[in-house]
Amino acid sequence: MVNLPRLEARPAPSAAMTLLSPLAALAATVLAGGVLLGLLGQPPLEALRVYFISPFTDAYSRAELAVKAIPLALIGAGLAVSFRANVWNIGAAGQYTLGAICSGAMALYAPEAAEGGGWLLLYLLAGVLGGMLWGAIPAWLATRFRTNEILVSLMLTYVAALLLDWLVRGPWRDPAGFGFPQSADFGAAFIMPVLVEGTRLHFGLVLAVMVALVLGGVMALSLRGFSLRVIGTAPQAAAFAGFSRSGAVWFAFLLSGGLAGLAGAIEVSATVQQLQPDISASYGFVAIIVAFLGRLNPVGALFGAVVLAVSYIGGENAQIELGLPRNATGLFQGLLLFFLLAADTLIRYRVAFGAAPGAEALERARRAAAGEAQEDAPPAGARGGMGS
Repeated sequence: MVNLPRLEARPAPSAAMTLLSPLAALAATVLAGGVLLGLLGQPPLEALRVYFISPFTDAYSRAELAVKAIPLALIGAGLAVSFRANVWNIGAAGQYTLGAICSGAMALYAPEAAEGGGWLLLYLLAGVLGGMLWGAIPAWLATRFRTNEILVSLMLTYVAALLLDWLVRGPWRDPAGFGFPQSADFGAAFIMPVLVEGTRLHFGLVLAVMVALVLGGVMALSLRGFSLRVIGTAPQAAAFAGFSRSGAVWFAFLLSGGLAGLAGAIEVSATVQQLQPDISASYGFVAIIVAFLGRLNPVGALFGAVVLAVSYIGGENAQIELGLPRNATGLFQGLLLFFLLAADTLIRYRVAFGAAPGAEALERARRAAAGEAQEDAPPAGARGGMGS
């Protein structure tokens, strides 16, 4: 009998390694990335410098890094809360898109004389409501009909993308856009204020940090945060304590959907300033890595957002300086997720060799039972004689 390697549960996961595993996964990603870049014919050290160091070398690159991190931090903070409650919202990309659509409708149909901060506040609120609306669909179906929240939220992502594509190619297409699938430009009242002149760094950074800190406090200090943590880790104890699983599903989807919608509204306002078929909705999927990299903590999601933003900016620099394909960004993000999940697995389990405890006793019992069955069975001749 060949004894293959197996995973054996550890008595208790290491708290220290749980916190350090993102750094270990990041280090493993850098090493594996260097090897892959070398196989592609690139000098590994130079390629890694371009990918991971160049985003920090000048003020403009650092500002762009923050711009990329803002939507990732907002969505990641909401998903961190959702996943901590064991509610699996995989449709943040669709909620991001609906937020952009609803806020875009506010900007496109507002009076031409609209001006002042009140309009921008209404614009952002429309994005939040749009994301919450799209998140409410899987929440209602999951609590009412016990549907799979993962599949429903994921499939709604494609519905939202097709809705946006139809709008910018049809009723919302800019008549002066030379036939391109895009809406008209938003008015000045709906553009996010810039924080640093000469860059695209905008006020969304302040909102992202505030959201992360507030949610971190809610999860750590409030009864709602405690109930979500208990529901996620000990569902039976949560039910005994009277914590509602359905209430957690609604809260998690509305919160994470609203923050994804807010991210969509901010991103469209601050970068393209109009609706287009491609509004970087992939942030909704990348933010899943952000949430896990931040240890399902809204404040930790800020760290995860910066790391993933580096992958975007570094990937763009690698395309320009090294001629690497655009897919290199996705490669590094996939490697990071792989090593992060591997690290989390090894925190909870260890690789063991040899027979599992009690395996020999079970094997002896199986053989003994098989031998007794053969002894009890009548001989073939006897069976045949009985039948004649």
